[in-house]
Amino acid sequence: MFDFDADKISQLVDTYVIPWGINILMALVIYIVGKMIVGVIVNVLGKLLARSKYDDMLVDFLKAIVNALLMLFVIVAALDQLGVDTTSLVAILGAAGLAIGLSLQGSLQNFAAGVMLLVFKPFKAGDFVEAGGAAGVVKSISIFTTIMTTGDNKEVIIPNGAIYGGNITNYSAKETRRVDMVVGIGYDADLKKAKQVLREIADADERILKEPAVTIAVAELADSSVNFVVRPWTKTADFWAVKFDFNEAVKLRFDQEGISIPFPQMDVHVHKDDAKA
Repeated sequence: MFDFDADKISQLVDTYVIPWGINILMALVIYIVGKMIVGVIVNVLGKLLARSKYDDMLVDFLKAIVNALLMLFVIVAALDQLGVDTTSLVAILGAAGLAIGLSLQGSLQNFAAGVMLLVFKPFKAGDFVEAGGAAGVVKSISIFTTIMTTGDNKEVIIPNGAIYGGNITNYSAKETRRVDMVVGIGYDADLKKAKQVLREIADADERILKEPAVTIAVAELADSSVNFVVRPWTKTADFWAVKFDFNEAVKLRFDQEGISIPFPQMDVHVHKDDAKA
């Protein structure tokens, strides 16, 4: 038979059970209430970011980061209520975070660059850009990499750090672009006639904008040709079509009008040695 000592049991209850029970209950309350507060803060943050028209992926990622950090504080507060030495725990977590950060310097750089790209939006999906040593249409922008599709349908995956750390040329940023072309004619060709033909070709193309006006001017008296610069403006989507069609039209019209287009030539002089070997 067990001999129960009511005084000892009462002392154990007063000394351990009740304090521990209160601490556990308070820790649960801290965790539950803290989790609810974190949820409210994260939802409010998500709505604010959504109103700012940030990328959905960036919004979700920032919400996840804020949620993780705030929940870490909640967990530390709950453990502290239970009497756990949270100072040592925080020191361990800090040291672990530092070690991970040092080992992932490249990834963290790409992450930071990805956040900057998503926040400042120097380009978006569907834009034709030149960045990070590649040129192509942007397929997607993630936290660590950007995926492009080149003109010959190759997929290029570029670290965001390489993109944000260099020059970015966005050919799709503006609605209109200027097409810069050089057309050469021979020195024996009729200069004014050639200029008029170029003007007629530009005026006949409906894709070439009337404003700003087309620039057609003599740019250079080269070694073997007189070079015109032809600079029409067009919608960005029509840039390459206008350039290709204009060059074709120039060749056809110049042939019709008898305007010569010079090309490199080489004269070979053969000297016949009359002396017999």
